Amino acid sequence: MAMAPETALDDDDKQTGEALALSRELALVARQPGTGPSPDLLATYARAAAPNTLRAFRSDVMAFDLWCRGRGEKAVPATPQAIADWLTVRAGEGAAPASLSRYKASVARLHRLCGLADPTADELVRLTLAAHRRENGITQKQARPLRFRGAVKDPLADSPRGLNVKAVLASLGESLTDLRDKALLSLAYDTGLRASELVAVRVDDVGEAIDVDARLLRVLRSKGDQEGEGATAYLSPRTVRALADWLQAAGMGEGPVFRRVIVRRYAAKPACKAGNCANRGWNARWEPERFAAKAAMGARVEYNVGEGALHPGSVTPLLRAMLRRAFEAGAFADLDATTFEKQVHEVSAHSTRVGVNQDYFAAGEDLAGIMDALRWKSPRMPLLYNRNLAAEQGAAGRLLKRMN
Repeated sequence: MAMAPETALDDDDKQTGEALALSRELALVARQPGTGPSPDLLATYARAAAPNTLRAFRSDVMAFDLWCRGRGEKAVPATPQAIADWLTVRAGEGAAPASLSRYKASVARLHRLCGLADPTADELVRLTLAAHRRENGITQKQARPLRFRGAVKDPLADSPRGLNVKAVLASLGESLTDLRDKALLSLAYDTGLRASELVAVRVDDVGEAIDVDARLLRVLRSKGDQEGEGATAYLSPRTVRALADWLQAAGMGEGPVFRRVIVRRYAAKPACKAGNCANRGWNARWEPERFAAKAAMGARVEYNVGEGALHPGSVTPLLRAMLRRAFEAGAFADLDATTFEKQVHEVSAHSTRVGVNQDYFAAGEDLAGIMDALRWKSPRMPLLYNRNLAAEQGAAGRLLKRMN
């Protein structure tokens, strides 16, 4: 079944709908008349916040309110002790330090929207988070890098090793699903787009480049560019060919590039002679067509391309499915089944961003160039993604490996 097109108007309508739903829910959270957020203020916040930010805020607030109700306490206004206790419980459930900081920020935002003082500024809340960070560290789990040739020293010349983009692309066939997946993976690696940015790519975002075999991709909005200043990403000839094959096969000339492909498989049916068909039956009227001869039908596959863009949450499953198909085709000969399964579970939609970031570093590109290519606003994350390579290829690695 085809999905409805997603346009800018649709996004605005969704944002408005989410704001209305959130307004009703926050009124219940506040419980007391007059203590809820101003509808105008909430609507303005909904327009200013990214959709993912709004959904995270809504989820955090409702979770906090549910916990408070279980203890017979108020979520608005909340006491510093209640917030500290809630954060401690979430930490005990395995929440990462970054998640705890987000929970704290959501509760703070809730109180500001209600025109109340921020209880999370209390020293008790601050020290609760500081204690958790000291006891558990602040290291975030990183997605497994999906590099072009895998974990190699020279990404331009070394033979592929382990999980790698090159082997996956080579293993994909010519079915409509494979053509879509090939274009998606190739573009994701070239650009380092996040999942939400990847599925937002539209046909008319692809423009000409000086190199006639390459293209430039207009990135209208990203996580680091919520105000829509825009940026440009480079698409290699490899990706241009993959995109052209997919768009032509899907018959698409406008709208979202990456869409759902509905696959219907039909088993083969043998021929049947007149008057001897298996589907004869009686339902209060005579149906002579049921007794007519029918020719044999071979097994077939039908494809139907949806109209709306893929959901960001579908990118990780798609990447893992591609890797599994490649492994089954013998693409990663140096990995046994156990190692492969462990590694594929560590792959996420962010893996191509981490992978191309590391390939830039391994190829000798400087930090400024990497930040520009992948639209980083701060050097923190590209340096974090490259810390293992830096340890191996930095001063220590260059000197110590030459020592006996």
